[in-house]
Amino acid sequence: MPTEFFRSNSLVIGSILLFLAATQALAEPDLSEPQLIVKNASDQLQAAMKENPPAGNYERASQIVTEILEPHVDFVRVSALVLGKHWKQATPEQKKRFMKEFRNLLVRTYAVAFSEYSEWKINYIPLDFNPDDDKVFVKTEILRPGGPPVSVDYRMARKEKSWKVYDVVIEGISFITNYRTTFKNEVARSGSLDSVIERLAQRNKQT
Repeated sequence: MPTEFFRSNSLVIGSILLFLAATQALAEPDLSEPQLIVKNASDQLQAAMKENPPAGNYERASQIVTEILEPHVDFVRVSALVLGKHWKQATPEQKKRFMKEFRNLLVRTYAVAFSEYSEWKINYIPLDFNPDDDKVFVKTEILRPGGPPVSVDYRMARKEKSWKVYDVVIEGISFITNYRTTFKNEVARSGSLDSVIERLAQRNKQT
């Protein structure tokens, strides 16, 4: 946990964790509100990385996640979707503990991957967007030096009058779906959600 797919593929690790690449738009057409949220977070990441690169520094990565990314991510919804039926059966205390450790999992992955993507750039695909929509699928292409474009798309939903990311889809592979399978298998093997949370907490401490 996470799956071997996420552990071994640095491209997915870098992209899946929501705006990891310090990117900038190739051009600035009239972007919709959800697209602007993605772009602004990316611009802030670029500035933060230039000022004080967080590679290998857990505290710095955690600070960046808290200050730049968390305001734009619906961690409650992400956690609920990742755990699926187990979220519905979980106690408030279990939900709180899982969200804490799952966030720590994402942060420590950030700490490893941040430095690899400073040269990436992001291209925003035109979006058919209605201001009254409550959900939107923001499509982008990540352009890497020496590599083919990679589709990185963001599922976003309106929450309390602002747009929040709750899933990332890379080359057709969903962050939520992949982690849901991982945790479902972990619960089945261990026999309880508490065991999975404890195991995750131990891994976070060891890293």
